[in-house]
Amino acid sequence: MNPQACIPGSKIEILDSPTTGGIRHAVFDFDGTLSMVRDGWQDIMVPMMVEILEACPQAESRQELEALVMDFVDHLTGKQTIFQMMRLKEEVEKRGGESLEPLAYKQIYNDRILPVAENRLSGLKSGSIDPESLRVTGAYTLLKSFQDKGVKLYLASGTDVEFVKDEAQALGLAEFFDGGIFGALPNLKDFSKEMVIKKIVADFDLSGPELVVLGDGYVEILKGRQIDAITVGLVSPEGNQYHMNSNKRDRLIKAGSHLLVEPDWGEWEILMDYLF
Repeated sequence: MNPQACIPGSKIEILDSPTTGGIRHAVFDFDGTLSMVRDGWQDIMVPMMVEILEACPQAESRQELEALVMDFVDHLTGKQTIFQMMRLKEEVEKRGGESLEPLAYKQIYNDRILPVAENRLSGLKSGSIDPESLRVTGAYTLLKSFQDKGVKLYLASGTDVEFVKDEAQALGLAEFFDGGIFGALPNLKDFSKEMVIKKIVADFDLSGPELVVLGDGYVEILKGRQIDAITVGLVSPEGNQYHMNSNKRDRLIKAGSHLLVEPDWGEWEILMDYLF
């Protein structure tokens, strides 16, 4: 699928013209789509995994392990964090190591990233950090515009649900999601972005174009497209030392984005005019 045109007066690419004008519900991804609270998370997850794999009896060089970890972490981005930890367990066992359960690895990761997120959260809650500095540009006004049009909004994230709710509240975004805020649960079978999307369609007996899915990840765009929803991919930059997700644009195209927005929601007015 190749870009065909842009919405007039904008850089928003139309990859495949959707049926517009009938949107009643909207599902948003969180990290990288609306929130930058966890920006740079790869700089924590990758070294943690490399450190664990280096301790295995049959470990390769650090450089080789880093390349391996970067590849599978990037590939699984957008899914619940536990899937990356399940893969880590497999890689430890391949190298003759004594593996932990995926939930134990996830706890190690949470223990390392939470101080970073908590530092930003405490700044948001105390007022020393402006929420706008940790929101993707245009996110607040985009959500407000959807709300003003009577669209029911949902938030679906691969991050643990309690963290998503806390971070959305601190960013001043939680109030928009009258349809609910969803995130990873202890039992991975109890939540997925696909489950949220399918439930909305079933509960409200929607036809595809009555739902729009917006996100910067392969998973939500792919699942949205599979049920004929309108899909809007966001090619937002990510701050990490490994330059991971640098192929985000290509992945969003392959996932089936109808529209491609870059690098943020700054052109939200033009996007909304097009969608409605």
